Amino acid sequence: MLIGNVGTEPEVRYVDQGVAVARFRFATTERGYTLQNGTQVPDHTDWHNVLLWRRLAEIVEKYVHKGDKLYIEGRLRYSTYDDKQGQRKYVTEIWAENMEMLTPKESKE
Repeated sequence: MLIGNVGTEPEVRYVDQGVAVARFRFATTERGYTLQNGTQVPDHTDWHNVLLWRRLAEIVEKYVHKGDKLYIEGRLRYSTYDDKQGQRKYVTEIWAENMEMLTPKESKE
């Protein structure tokens, strides 16, 4: 379970038999604080790769944009691949199973 902000415009594509897949970068931030001795601990931001499938991906395509705040529930998926230079690369993705939009909608007056 993560709460954070969408860091890139979602990329949505359609694969086998029209199944939607959305992908975007997602930032979660641990707020900084001050220790009892006065030492300042700065904010710390982690970046995640989020993948959503089917109906969630279609919702992302219509309503989610860079900067929006989201609640994401999902599971971690690990994979590896070899790049063009033959170097082994490791990828960690969050495969979202549930999502809630936390950014208030703008009123249309």
